Amino acid sequence: MSYSELYTRYTRVWIPDPDEVWRSAELTQDYKEGDKSLQLRLEDDTIREYPIDVQNNQLPFLRNPDILVGENDLTALSHLHEPAVLHNLKVRFLESNHIYTYCGIVLVAINPYEQLPIYGQDVIYAYSGQNMGDMDPHIFAVAEEAYKQMARDEKNQSIIVSGESGAGKTVSAKYAMRYFATVGGSASDTNIEEKVLASSPIMEAIGNAKTTRNDNSSRFGKFIEIGFDKKYHIIGANMRTYLLEKSRVVFQADDERNYHIFYQLCAAASLPEFKELALTCAEDFFYTSHGGNTAIEGVDDAEDFEKTRQALTLLGVRESHQISIFKIIASILHLGSVEIQSERDGDSCSIPPQDEHLSNFCRLLGVEHSQMEHWLCHRKLVTTSETYVKTMSLQQVVNARDALAKHIYAQLFSWIVEHINKALHSSLKQHTFIGVLDIYGFETFEINSFEQFCINYANEKLQQQFNSHVFKLEQEEYMKEQIPWTLIDFYDNQPCIDLIEAKLGILDLLDEECKVPKGTDQNWAQKLYERHSNSQHFQKPRMSNTAFIVVHFADKVEYLSDGFLEKNRDTVYEEQINILKASKFSLVADLFHDDKDSVPATNTAKSRSSSKINIRSSRPPLKVSNKEHKKSVGYQFRTSLNLLMETLNATTPHYVRCIKPNDEKLPFHFDPKRAVQQLRACGVLETIRISAAGYPSRWTYHDFFNRYRVLMKKRELANTDKKSICKSVLESLIKDPDKFQFGRTKIFFRAGQVAYLEKLRADKFREATIMIQKTVRGWLQKVKYRRLKAATLTLQRFYRGHLARRLAEHLRRTRAAIVFQKQYRMQRARLAYRRVCWAAVIIQSFTRAMFVRRNYRQVLKEHKATIIQKYARGWMARRHFQQQRDAAIVIQCAFRRLKAKQELKALKIEARSAEHLKRLNVGMENKVVQLQRKIDDQNKEFKTLTEQLSAVTSTHAMEVEKLKKELAHYQQNQEADASLQLQEEVQSLRTELQKAQSERRVLEDAHSRENGELRKRVADLEHENALLKDEKEHLNNQILRQSKAESSQSSVEENLLMKKELEEERSRYQNLVKEYSRLEQRYENLRDEQTPGHRKNPSNQSSLESDSNYPSISTSEIGDTEDALQQVEEIGAEKAAMDMTVFLKLQKRVRELEQERKKLQVQLEKEQQDSKKVQMEQQNNGIDVDQDADLAYNSLKRQELESENKKLKNDLNELRKAVADQAMQDNSTPSSPDSYSLLLNQLKLANEELEVRKEEVLILRTQIMNADQRRLAGKHMEPNINARTSWPNSEKHVDQEDAIEAYHGVCQTNRLLEAQLQAQSLEHEEEVERLKAQVEALKEEMDKQQQTFCQTLLLSPEAQVEFGVQQEITRLTNENLDFKELVEKLEKNERKLKKQLKIYMKKVQDLEAAQALAQSDRRHHELTRQVTVQRKEKDFQGMLEYHKEDEALLIRNLVTDLKPQMLSGTVPCLPAYILYMCIRHADYTNDDLKVHSLLSSTINGIKKVLKKHNDDFEMTSFWLSNTCRFLHCLKQYSGDEGFMTQNTPKQNEHCLKNFDLTEYRQVLSDLSIQIYQQLIKIAEGLLQPMIVSAMLENESIQGLSGVRPTGYRKRTSSMVDGENSYCLEAIIRQMNSFHTVMCDQGLDPEIILQVFKQLFYMINAVTLNNLLLRKDACSWSTGMQLRYNISQLEEWLRGKNLHQSGAVQTMEPLIQAAQLLQLKKKTHEDAEAICSLCTSLSTQQIVKILNLYTPLNEFEERVTVSFIRTIQAQLQERNDPQQLLLDSKHMFPVLFPFNPSSLTMDSIHIPACLNLEFLNEV
Repeated sequence: MSYSELYTRYTRVWIPDPDEVWRSAELTQDYKEGDKSLQLRLEDDTIREYPIDVQNNQLPFLRNPDILVGENDLTALSHLHEPAVLHNLKVRFLESNHIYTYCGIVLVAINPYEQLPIYGQDVIYAYSGQNMGDMDPHIFAVAEEAYKQMARDEKNQSIIVSGESGAGKTVSAKYAMRYFATVGGSASDTNIEEKVLASSPIMEAIGNAKTTRNDNSSRFGKFIEIGFDKKYHIIGANMRTYLLEKSRVVFQADDERNYHIFYQLCAAASLPEFKELALTCAEDFFYTSHGGNTAIEGVDDAEDFEKTRQALTLLGVRESHQISIFKIIASILHLGSVEIQSERDGDSCSIPPQDEHLSNFCRLLGVEHSQMEHWLCHRKLVTTSETYVKTMSLQQVVNARDALAKHIYAQLFSWIVEHINKALHSSLKQHTFIGVLDIYGFETFEINSFEQFCINYANEKLQQQFNSHVFKLEQEEYMKEQIPWTLIDFYDNQPCIDLIEAKLGILDLLDEECKVPKGTDQNWAQKLYERHSNSQHFQKPRMSNTAFIVVHFADKVEYLSDGFLEKNRDTVYEEQINILKASKFSLVADLFHDDKDSVPATNTAKSRSSSKINIRSSRPPLKVSNKEHKKSVGYQFRTSLNLLMETLNATTPHYVRCIKPNDEKLPFHFDPKRAVQQLRACGVLETIRISAAGYPSRWTYHDFFNRYRVLMKKRELANTDKKSICKSVLESLIKDPDKFQFGRTKIFFRAGQVAYLEKLRADKFREATIMIQKTVRGWLQKVKYRRLKAATLTLQRFYRGHLARRLAEHLRRTRAAIVFQKQYRMQRARLAYRRVCWAAVIIQSFTRAMFVRRNYRQVLKEHKATIIQKYARGWMARRHFQQQRDAAIVIQCAFRRLKAKQELKALKIEARSAEHLKRLNVGMENKVVQLQRKIDDQNKEFKTLTEQLSAVTSTHAMEVEKLKKELAHYQQNQEADASLQLQEEVQSLRTELQKAQSERRVLEDAHSRENGELRKRVADLEHENALLKDEKEHLNNQILRQSKAESSQSSVEENLLMKKELEEERSRYQNLVKEYSRLEQRYENLRDEQTPGHRKNPSNQSSLESDSNYPSISTSEIGDTEDALQQVEEIGAEKAAMDMTVFLKLQKRVRELEQERKKLQVQLEKEQQDSKKVQMEQQNNGIDVDQDADLAYNSLKRQELESENKKLKNDLNELRKAVADQAMQDNSTPSSPDSYSLLLNQLKLANEELEVRKEEVLILRTQIMNADQRRLAGKHMEPNINARTSWPNSEKHVDQEDAIEAYHGVCQTNRLLEAQLQAQSLEHEEEVERLKAQVEALKEEMDKQQQTFCQTLLLSPEAQVEFGVQQEITRLTNENLDFKELVEKLEKNERKLKKQLKIYMKKVQDLEAAQALAQSDRRHHELTRQVTVQRKEKDFQGMLEYHKEDEALLIRNLVTDLKPQMLSGTVPCLPAYILYMCIRHADYTNDDLKVHSLLSSTINGIKKVLKKHNDDFEMTSFWLSNTCRFLHCLKQYSGDEGFMTQNTPKQNEHCLKNFDLTEYRQVLSDLSIQIYQQLIKIAEGLLQPMIVSAMLENESIQGLSGVRPTGYRKRTSSMVDGENSYCLEAIIRQMNSFHTVMCDQGLDPEIILQVFKQLFYMINAVTLNNLLLRKDACSWSTGMQLRYNISQLEEWLRGKNLHQSGAVQTMEPLIQAAQLLQLKKKTHEDAEAICSLCTSLSTQQIVKILNLYTPLNEFEERVTVSFIRTIQAQLQERNDPQQLLLDSKHMFPVLFPFNPSSLTMDSIHIPACLNLEFLNEV
């Protein structure tokens, strides 16, 4: 292809420019062979003549088509040269804000000098698992490539980060390590990845400093090896450092700083623990004040120092060592500030004896002050015969001091690196490693010294390795594609390296000169001139005899030889080192041991055969006694560099080249001169040159066919073989066969050929466009002519018609005018007549009305006067009557009060009199008579026993008569004393009774007074309340219409807010469940690691039991929190807040009832124990029949009293209910005058009832005494009686001991009755206290209401209305809570009674069933066919019985070893039903241990199955459905009314009777959440590899991909041939599979909806994240593909009836992104349309898509920067999150709604394939 074909008119080229380096221009005329110049038009439309070098035929560089500008990979450019690379980087950096660009295998990173949101966890996850060419260039892509190659090839990797100071090397290396720490996190709890990241702040503090180019410049090189195990988890790390810039410790240039640690320590000097360091601000020290400014803008040294200390602590550096480190650093500052004074002779120096800095230096290092002071100013000279001590001059002392400071800091630096390596070291075996090399780039300054020489030497070595690796990859690619190739000539810098390191090279001569006793830098320079003057890489400057020039690969660098020898020797006087070795601090002494002197940390060797990473060489170095044999710095650096190169050559390298865009550190400012200089130095252009020398452009046959099919002829397209078509087309288009090669899968092009093909394609399109335009324009002209002709004829026709119509119109108007005149004149005359007539009538009417009104006013005045007189006379009469009535009332009140006092006094006297007691006793006697009659009626049944007693009495009549006589005699003697005691006892009882009556009267009086006051206050408040209510009603009517809209809107917002809060709370809870599951799994993994081998747990062992929080089985009837929350969710979010309040109150009430139940249970047990004791005593004592009768009577009486007590309690409940109802009526009706009358009546009735009970107690006491006397009378008496007494029915005498025993019995009875009376009194007092408390509560409430009303009156009308509404809402809420509490209490009592009734019925049935089962043996039933729903057997009750020893077999067959395929065709969730039937039988037998064991084993078995099949979607879905169904069964048959609304009567019979499994329901709910999360994880793992390929890459609409040039090459060696490419149908098939599996296994439809909502969100997040990170995907065709794919997914949702799941709403961001790609992006209206449309996308996402947008072809314009700025300005008000990517790991909270089953338990049958023959149907 000739130049004349390439350089034609309109061709754009690059020409050199002194300011912009390269400038774009356009040819104005074609180039012809022999032309000496080109006519160009610049971008500013200026014409310029560009001369051509005719001899070399050097034409300007061609510019790439616009379609290729901005490519991710520089090697994808067709024209590969320096201006194309520079322009592509500039466009990406400035217009698209892309800081990363590929250049083959090299990642070019431009420092933006601004924080970008592209390094978060979401971005790391987005790049994880992706191929290097699939996503936009990023440091994470390079790290992922290294990690993937390490895992696939099991070969060590390395990432080489290089660049100038300030280019961002350290940050890039830091982000690479962060990526490895995130992706390859440690598998154990060592947190090694955190330690690896923690080493960064430490190394930055001790090795970074501020320079003129960078505020955080690394002044050393480091190579970090991150070790991985066989599972590719991080297990450890090791760091090697190179060439620390020690001279910075003692000297800094202007506007530079020392190392950060010095300033950090000075900033923290005020801390208490650092007082002994004697530090002040950094300006006060010599070593930190050289550069002038000691602060960095935006950097807080104190905060950074705290981070450094935290990092040291994390890496295991003890606090004592940290203090020692800080002491050494502080001592260096003090050493630099030591004052040195010169003596008069000038050959000696001294230090003032009172120098504080030297004292602090010696104190901090623990050395002797006198020795250090001496040897700082003297040196020792050793000869063969003797030793001399010589003084030093001022300059020598300063140099020695600075050398000592540098040596101390270098040794401390090495010690810290060593301890960091120890902290990062792992005892586990290292399988592979990834090394990250952060090393200085090529440097050239005005004055270059030894440091720059070493740095450039290292870069020469790295560049050589880089060139060879790039060349190797190029040749491998050609061999892989099986194309003929020739060796590519590339620059080999081995001669330059030999110049430096070969024998008698620069370093060798430098070491030799250092050994000469009086060697100088000048002598060394002369030797260089003599030795290497003939080398092409060595030059001597013309104007200097002490400098030399080395021609490096990047540029010529002139080095000044001054200081080379001193820096190479690195001399420190041995006497000073010996003083430091003798330090009393161990750390200081350890720093200066001989092994440290000879081998610094930079010379670190690594053993290749061992898995450990060593710090030093494995062979201990020999101790040197003479410093002449000490290895020089150059030799050490060369050795360590060779070791580094060996390591890099043994790894697969990956390159990151950091570019500094400008020297002013301005964000997103590009300086072309500086960029080109660095591109030349870092090897990027060399990569371009190597690529351009071969075949840089590579196209697959498919992409080439789609792109250039427009250049093919119709007959060529008839061939079906695309490969042959491409070959024939290329051979016809490009005549030179050397310009392209056909590979196995790709076509390889020389540089410029793709641009030529693009030019042909554009010309083809241009010709087609001209043809289309010509045809369209001709057609438009024809259409225009025909339209004009038709319009002319139409105009003529219409004009002629118009003339005719105008004539006819004139005639009609003339005739009409005459008619109008006639009518008008007639109408005017008629109106004049009517006007006169109307005026007369009006005058008459007004006159008549005036006279009538005058008469009416007179009559009205007379009537009003009469009314005034009537009312005045009536008022005077009423006032006179009221005055007389008030006076009479006053007199009556005084008189009545006097009478009342007299009557009260008489009543009190009467109450104390005996007559009153008699009247009371009359009532008691009547009651006794009634009770006696009742007792007689009840004793009829004991008539037979009485007859037997009569028979016995008749047989011993004689003996009884004798005993009676003796007893009568004895009774006469004791009668006086006994009667006196009885009278005293009766008197004491009467006194107590009077006291109780007086207390009762006092309470009644106080209560009546309080009631009176309350009534009065209530009356006043009711009056005020009525007034306020009237005003309130008036105001409410005014604001009602205004508040309707606002209230509706606010209610909607509140509902949405409550729903959102509920979702957030559920999400937090499920995240906690997920975290608990993760920690549990981690615990199991650690346990497995600690106990190798297979370990089998016993079947009854539960992991939950070990946590000591396993739920217990509760038999209470109280609802649990899970049920309450479920009811809240079913009722709806609109009442969520109210119901939650009710729930909290009910929960509190539940605790109170539970405590009360426990107290009653304790009392009942105590009574049962007492009754048992009494029965035992009765059995032992042989109580006779009379005692049994009395006991039966007493028991009956006790039951009667208990029933009366229950009646009182019921009355009290009715009283409370009435009070509550009355309160409701008070609030609902305006007036209720009898608000407290019901309360007072009930209290009065209660007091009267209490008095009646007291009387009954007294009567009962008398009756019991009489019964005791009768019982004692019936006993057999002993024959010897000393005293006699008389009985009513006998004259016999009794024994004295028997009489005494009877008397004691009577006393015990009295004490019993007294105790009962006290108990009744206590109950009465408690009841009175409760009523008083209620009265007080009502009083407080009324006081509060009164205060509220008073406060309301002080407010404005609007505030009064608002306050009133709030009070009303509060009141209604409290009422609602009270009513709900009452209803709940009644419902619970009802359920309790029903359960008790069911239990009693069940016990009767159990007794009958036990008798039937005792007669039959245990039988095993076998099913012959697999049927689940059959006609139930008559004797099957829906329960399954199994023996305890069969539980493990049940769990194994039903859970552990069960396969879902075994239950195909059966009832869904069959295992859940079987488990519930087993639970029901355990509940039936009241076996709590069996229930607990079965539930624990089931839960553990499910967890074991899920852990084993953690990647099986079918198994996970199967157990999710069964777990949910099991949970629904436990709810449906729990007995709670809320879950039994849909049950049939038969299902209600299958409810649990004895146990409340509420807490187990919570455990199963948590387990369901864990299974759901595992199900989502499995589904996402199956779908995620398909999403990007199906949604973005696959051609859903054929032909769209042909308009996008996809010919850039993906330079990644992690890609394998034949990678799977998925289409949208694959995703739909996979989701069909998910849907079928979940439906077949009976999963609840609501859960299925939530599953697909989560999956669609994941599809949306992954697709959008990839779209935001892929420049090639942001085009119009991609938007079309996305919209088509989304419509297909929506259609699938509608087909599966899943459109109500909310899945489409989760895809809204992706839908808007697709629309954004298709919208027009030019005008201000377009910007407004985009802002109004893209509401689900954040501002960053919109701007990112616009920056990434790539035109389809050269006819489409790019999105301008001004348009993007317009979008940003309009979106400023948005409060969008700063996160760019969506969180693809986000999981919506799952909700498990209650879904009862319609099956009954007795209709379930067990198939034989389950092998559950040991289960017996009950």
